[in-house]
Amino acid sequence: MRPGQRVLIHAAAGGVGHVAVQIAKARGAYVIGTASAGKHEFLRGIGVDETVDYRETDFTEAVKDVDVVLDTIGGDNALRSLRVLRPGGVVVSILPGGSNDFHEEAERLGVRGLRMLVDADRSDMRAIAELAGTGKLRATIAGTFPLSAAAEAHASGDTGRTTGKLVLVND
Repeated sequence: MRPGQRVLIHAAAGGVGHVAVQIAKARGAYVIGTASAGKHEFLRGIGVDETVDYRETDFTEAVKDVDVVLDTIGGDNALRSLRVLRPGGVVVSILPGGSNDFHEEAERLGVRGLRMLVDADRSDMRAIAELAGTGKLRATIAGTFPLSAAAEAHASGDTGRTTGKLVLVND
């Protein structure tokens, strides 16, 4: 990701999304985030430049000419996200599976589609630590649960209504 690039982050208020927003902003990107309308103020507070209410608006009609899409939702979302990229753009899906047509469609459109991109090299980890150390990267805690309530925490996360991270603590 380079300064000035347009980045679309799905579920931008979620546990992964809100951290990705902050990293993208720190790298100089213009960030578009999808979330329900009730989370748009939170998103603007962490630096999102443009919000899309996925409940009211089809992002494929509202967003165009994006360089990078981060798909944290799965299903056909990654495949649909290919349509908003400019030539040479990339969709990165952190979820395995989805349509088998994903890579074929990306190639047909002249873009790239990546799944489960994880690059935990030392320099990247230091850069993230520096962002956290300077306050440019802050995890929002949506709630804490005792370890014995891990199933409840998981169920809460599955609702799609979480803003930030859920944390398990020792009983």
